[in-house]
Amino acid sequence: MSLVSSEVMSTSAQKSRSYGALLGLAIGDALGMPTQSLSFEEIREQFHKVNTFNEPSAHHPYAAGLKPGMITDDTEQSLLVASLLTRNKGEFDQLEFARQLLSWEDSIRDRGLLDLLGPSTKAALANLQAGMDVSLTGREGTTNGAAMRISPVGILCSSSNLDGLVRKVVEVSMLTHNTSSALGAAAGVAGIISGSIDGLSPSDAVALGIEAAEQASIHGAQDGGEIVKRIKIAVEIAETGDVEQLRKEIGTSVKANESVPCAIGLFVIHKSDPWEGCCVAASIGDDTDTIAAITGSMLGAACGPERFPASAINTVETLNALNLRGVAEDLAALRH
Repeated sequence: MSLVSSEVMSTSAQKSRSYGALLGLAIGDALGMPTQSLSFEEIREQFHKVNTFNEPSAHHPYAAGLKPGMITDDTEQSLLVASLLTRNKGEFDQLEFARQLLSWEDSIRDRGLLDLLGPSTKAALANLQAGMDVSLTGREGTTNGAAMRISPVGILCSSSNLDGLVRKVVEVSMLTHNTSSALGAAAGVAGIISGSIDGLSPSDAVALGIEAAEQASIHGAQDGGEIVKRIKIAVEIAETGDVEQLRKEIGTSVKANESVPCAIGLFVIHKSDPWEGCCVAASIGDDTDTIAAITGSMLGAACGPERFPASAINTVETLNALNLRGVAEDLAALRH
């Protein structure tokens, strides 16, 4: 079936929504930075509910020393993917990506920061350095690292070519996350972003994302994570508006089959209010920076950049020296 909007979005509108996707990614990431790894109860105690950029605790295991509004690995690694795709006219060099990830981690250490490569990515790169073929390195990667950095693929690939979008998701993700759960999760996010950029309603974008997840989850090592089933359950819960049930039944850990369905549920609940969606995601507990980054990217694609507070946009882009509009426009120019 075709879910492509009969109302074709103008090129300028697509570029704006593409910018919204990257902007939402960065804003969500920054909102969730000080709360990542904290439980829901700890966040309630320290922040009550996130409604602004906060400073992390001096004892935070990953974010200590960062300023309010600073981004983490979610945005930085997404921009690595974007850079590779634009530099190579949409093609993706997995070995170069591996080199850039290792170089990125070195730069993080040099900056004295603590939020290094995730467990799936670290294990996959170790496998690659040990001589394992790229098709095998990521076959134990069931975490959300692929989904957290997939927004550039959603911008690059039109929703009118779902097969091409799924192929690109697998190509970009397989080095580190070559499992049914991780690939399905990443494709679900990319599908929602792509459909939203093309003007689909939130419900149709979610339907497209589920279709993309179904196609992608037949690839990679079959890990039994039931990613498509769990996305559908999250959407059913979200349609009742019950964030607490979503948190408890779906989960918020780094596992792709928890955090990504949770983010998609938050997208459904907050489909017209991206700032509130990011704030709720940053308050939900556990892997908040990634959940908020993914939620924000999908909402930004659906609502556009103008739905975020101007002060938040200025803080994130200025503090982190980001040119997200330029990156988005470069990706959108290659959209096919």
